[in-house]
Amino acid sequence: MELPHYPRSMVKDVDEAGFQQEVIERSKEVPVVVDFWAEWCGPCRTLGPAIEQAVKDREGKVELAKVDVDSNQQLAAAFRVQGIPAVKAFVNGEMVDEFTGALPPAQIDEFLDRVIPAPEKSEEELAEERAAELESNEFVIAGREAREELEASDNPPTEAFKAWDEGDHEFAFDLLQKEVELAATNPDHRDLLRKLMVGYFTELGPTSELAATHRRRLATILS
Repeated sequence: MELPHYPRSMVKDVDEAGFQQEVIERSKEVPVVVDFWAEWCGPCRTLGPAIEQAVKDREGKVELAKVDVDSNQQLAAAFRVQGIPAVKAFVNGEMVDEFTGALPPAQIDEFLDRVIPAPEKSEEELAEERAAELESNEFVIAGREAREELEASDNPPTEAFKAWDEGDHEFAFDLLQKEVELAATNPDHRDLLRKLMVGYFTELGPTSELAATHRRRLATILS
């Protein structure tokens, strides 16, 4: 019979024996904040509930390990705890941030938010960002304006536009390169074609081998 799954506690007491596993190793999966405290410490009683609540509010994005310095003096010495409460944050097995003393809730929030890594963006979000960047890119804008002028001209490269719109970018570039060659005696038409192609290169992005190849080919024709 499969045993029920219980979520890990976001707040736990940790001693010297469990520190390596519960803090160092665990921080390779999720950030772990360590609160070095003691029962007799007044500021610890202020900070403790506040940081515990802040960690719980983040619903598993960060965990809190509480270390009693009186019971774990070697651990406190190893991490050079000179005053308490002392809070140290661990990410990927390394200490990345710390503070000493009882901070107000707003500063505790800032501390935890620095420790928690930004969420990875989905492919859809990245695509939306890329689309927004393109909409504001001056080369893309100039290319689209050039296409409008070419479409309204007496001899538009209709077949090239059709190939581009259908996703056959290589064929579209081949056709446009020929158009540029044929427009040697018409500098205005040739410049519109250049702007159009530069806009297309920009849309494909800096890592596109196809864009790089045709960018060099265009430069050769225009030189």
